[in-house]
Amino acid sequence: MAIRSFLAFDLPEDIKKVVSRTSEELTRRPLKVRWVDPGKIHLTIVFLGDVEEARLDQIGNVVDEICKGYRDFNMGLNGAGFFGTIKNPRVIWLGLKGDVDRMGALRNSLQKALGPFGIKEENRPFRPHITLGRFKQDAAGGEELRRIMDSYKNITSPMCVMSELVLYRSELRPSGPVYTVLRRYRFTGQL
Repeated sequence: MAIRSFLAFDLPEDIKKVVSRTSEELTRRPLKVRWVDPGKIHLTIVFLGDVEEARLDQIGNVVDEICKGYRDFNMGLNGAGFFGTIKNPRVIWLGLKGDVDRMGALRNSLQKALGPFGIKEENRPFRPHITLGRFKQDAAGGEELRRIMDSYKNITSPMCVMSELVLYRSELRPSGPVYTVLRRYRFTGQL
């Protein structure tokens, strides 16, 4: 049986508080967005897709070995923005600061090591972010969107330690996705 899964960082409480407050404020703005439930927000590193259950242990062992080479990550929020264009926005997000380059190196290491399992490598540059919502198809941006996003460009949070990577199962349901923790991987190395 195939399990839809991904690797992500859980967010520390200090970051969750800022994310939740910002998300709540933005839902009151005139934006045509499907908002992500703040309780389900995470920082995805690698989307694995549909993986055969029998291969998850092998994949988990590879992920564990890679994580053992890395030390904890220090991260904080750093501004807000959107992907897409001002006329055709797609995703509204919060940016990150801190060990962003090391996080990109972790992602690259994971993607290379998981290639033999059929996990496709992302060709886009890694831009770590926290997705707050996705614009609806008929959403138009324009100056109102620019003004709203400008008011959040200086948003920050305290720097926080992220000490583990999480393997999640993702079940898509009509009421929204349900995420289940399958395994946690601690960072214990020096990279």
